Amino acid sequence: MNIIICGAGRVGSTIAKMLIDQNHSITMIDQSSEDIQRINETLDVKAIVGKATAPAILEKANTKDADMIIAVTRNDEINMLICQIAFSLFQVPKKIARIRFQEYLDPKYSGLFNRENLPIDNIISPEIEIAKSIQRKLEAPGALDNVPFADNKIRLLEILIDEKCSIQGINLNELTKKFPKLNAYILGVIRNDKFVVMKKTDQLQLKDKAYVVVNSSQMQETLTVFGHNEKISNKILIIGGGNIGFNLAKNIEKSFDAARVKIIEKDKTRAEYIANELNDTIVINGNGLDEDVLSEANIDEVETVLALTNDDEDNLMVSVLVEKFSKDKRTMALINKPNYSLLQSSLKIDDLIDPRMNTVSSILKHVHKGTIENAYTILNGEYEVIEADIIETSELINKQLKDSNLPDEIRIGAILREKNVIIPSSSYVFQKDDTVVLLSKRDQLPVVENMFRISSV
Repeated sequence: MNIIICGAGRVGSTIAKMLIDQNHSITMIDQSSEDIQRINETLDVKAIVGKATAPAILEKANTKDADMIIAVTRNDEINMLICQIAFSLFQVPKKIARIRFQEYLDPKYSGLFNRENLPIDNIISPEIEIAKSIQRKLEAPGALDNVPFADNKIRLLEILIDEKCSIQGINLNELTKKFPKLNAYILGVIRNDKFVVMKKTDQLQLKDKAYVVVNSSQMQETLTVFGHNEKISNKILIIGGGNIGFNLAKNIEKSFDAARVKIIEKDKTRAEYIANELNDTIVINGNGLDEDVLSEANIDEVETVLALTNDDEDNLMVSVLVEKFSKDKRTMALINKPNYSLLQSSLKIDDLIDPRMNTVSSILKHVHKGTIENAYTILNGEYEVIEADIIETSELINKQLKDSNLPDEIRIGAILREKNVIIPSSSYVFQKDDTVVLLSKRDQLPVVENMFRISSV
């Protein structure tokens, strides 16, 4: 595909690298000559210095031949205008825009984004996506990540194999016999910073990060088998009442009846605003780094602390400060600078949240052709877990899994047929309208698109 990316910041450059690795043709536009020079030095793309809203610049980028334009500049209005011009002047088929300002995303203004008004096909809101991601982690406290697929009937869990895991050292084919009622499948593990696709005679090892596809109804049972019995937190403290903290609190109010949430926000006007917008959340105006303010929030009773301010250093320091009050609390910190991830283990922070990768994953799932509904990236896109529907032209229909000739680095994890979640055996026969959740290595994505006839749409 010919794809134009407007905005050469961290998100834009990360998307470009992943799409280049998938053999797409990429053109990048940015006003910053420094950013474009950096892109020219590191990536095999056509890079243009200029305003992406200027028709002449878009013409120089051969926008008339583009299959897609992705607008991820720092300005919402510019991103929207880029999509409008790309459609009006160049008839670009697919347009994706990153939009942060929450008022644009209010459902009562949803009519703004359509072919007649602002022709944007997919809107990405990083703050909303991150809030959803954190909420899913709260729902599965023993997992490093928890991603829904197939109308939330199937989940992908990332699970750390630690000393409490009783199934390490056991062949995977023995696990099926030991837990015959468990609807779960281990796709692979990250081991020594590399992804390993697991075979039947392989074993889990200490410090592996396992990627497990499960029936959503058995999520807690699965975590227990892997040695994780952590309880869902009911007492939650959020440091930072920005869009992420605010959206997270709203989501928790809607879905966690038993949860008790408090937010510490140091800006008085913002604190008053979110206090008026939230129903059951207690909002405290103060600095999350102030021990007196933390005491006012009853930090001793809190089970999970989420540091979600706009300042990486503050988020790290809050997480360290929490350790002073109790070593048993779960801590998560929002971090924009990738180098800070090296501090996670030494600072004893349970989870670092990278907003860049949340945004990139949200965008990449719209890049795939046809019937792909969802995609989750592993190791910066080296592997992807994909949800795809089998349509009537697929050569898989009426074929057994063992006869499908899938490469070793494509693994079928689970299938949703009507309302039933199936972990397929080798004799499983594919049918039209099956929703398939699978693992694929990046260089096998063309094979995936062909096998599932994704490119036919």
